[in-house]
Amino acid sequence: MDAPTTTSADDSTSGDGGGWFTPRKPSRGPEDGEQQHRPDASAPPAGEALPGAFTPPPAEPEDRRIPGTSAVPSEQRTVPPQAQSTAPPISAQQAQSARKASPDALLVQRTMAEITPVADKVTSYFYALLFTRHPELRALFPVAMDTQRDRILKALLTAAEHIDHTDVLVSYLKNLGRGHRKYGTQPEHYPAVGECLIGALSRYASAVWDEETEAAWVRTYTTISQVMIDAAAEDELRAPAWWFAEVVSHDLRTSDIAVVTVRPDQPYPFLAGQYTSLETPWWPRVWRHYSFASAPRPDGLLSFHVRAVPAGWVSNALVHHARPGDVLRLGPPTGSMTVDHTTDSGLLCLGGGTGIAPIKALVEDVAEHGRRRPVEVFYGARTDHDLYDIDTMLRLQQSHPWLAVRPVVDQRAQLPDAVREYGPWNEYDAYLSGPPGMIRNGVDALRDIGIPEGRIRHDSVEELVTSD
Repeated sequence: MDAPTTTSADDSTSGDGGGWFTPRKPSRGPEDGEQQHRPDASAPPAGEALPGAFTPPPAEPEDRRIPGTSAVPSEQRTVPPQAQSTAPPISAQQAQSARKASPDALLVQRTMAEITPVADKVTSYFYALLFTRHPELRALFPVAMDTQRDRILKALLTAAEHIDHTDVLVSYLKNLGRGHRKYGTQPEHYPAVGECLIGALSRYASAVWDEETEAAWVRTYTTISQVMIDAAAEDELRAPAWWFAEVVSHDLRTSDIAVVTVRPDQPYPFLAGQYTSLETPWWPRVWRHYSFASAPRPDGLLSFHVRAVPAGWVSNALVHHARPGDVLRLGPPTGSMTVDHTTDSGLLCLGGGTGIAPIKALVEDVAEHGRRRPVEVFYGARTDHDLYDIDTMLRLQQSHPWLAVRPVVDQRAQLPDAVREYGPWNEYDAYLSGPPGMIRNGVDALRDIGIPEGRIRHDSVEELVTSD
């Protein structure tokens, strides 16, 4: 990491750490104190109040609030349903066509355009400021920062760039807020992050930075942090920040793919098609995302399909080192690639590589609901050897006449091309899971054959890129 040029408040950064992003502490009802969840070892001492939101900077008048937001707590607002895809918010081009950007959004986008060519320097400087001004926060991050140092900053900048699009953005931020509980993130950490974010932006966007731009970023970050803190506070009342999970089975299917089954120490509610984040004891504070490989089971066990990728810390640990008796940590479940059981639409499922895991879970979910809905599964792999779970899928096909499983090997045909040979698919909802390139190509192919975008479901491509 690049060291900062200076570490004082006079290093071209704005503010001195006091007064900005000050959290307000909501009153807690008597029932709140009755929640008995395991404390996080990295959390502050028990008894500290959990703020529900940040108040905007006191000097800002009421008429300068960010358009589309409200002063009331987020749990009291009506939020439109989340889009079917859990990908980050819509692109800037889509945003411009959908509506006219607010003044704050325009200033934020201008800043983003300025820093994009030097994004690595912005990231390095942001973390250098954070760790020199607030060294106590360093313990929340992995020892080696090179694989995920930009994740928090990237998430914040993604959210800021699409601040106008409340319908998608609020769900995105709520998931971030809930997910960050497992890191030990506390409300009092957000002011430090906000001040260092402004410091990094003001340094590397100096050509366009002025008081108006700074005020826009302060309002934007205040809104973002409020949604995340509210979501974390709400989640704290019903779920732990993370779960311990003991490995009970380790099935090495190929030289680089394992099916790992774990037993959580507490009930773990989730839906078929969702995914979670996982930490191993070999790489503390390094989390990676994996999909559940089955629908919820009566015995409470959870299974994951893991491929060891080159230089993948977590994936190699799970495939080559994990054994029964090892204890992992799980974050909360997330993702909206789930079955809508209120309709009779068929399911068109494309699973590539270990992406067959959540597809298998969806098939089991349909079977458990007992409705004879047509389900078409295209199982893609590089070679026949990589169809490591084909026997399981074929057994499911034998048990359920409404299920068709079609293996597709890349050496003979591309998965999107194979889908085009069948159909029509106008009465189907589409589900995609696999490598990022497969998802992008698959979405394009499905649109080309007439499936509306609103009926295409997949997990965030950005999350998949970091699932090593």
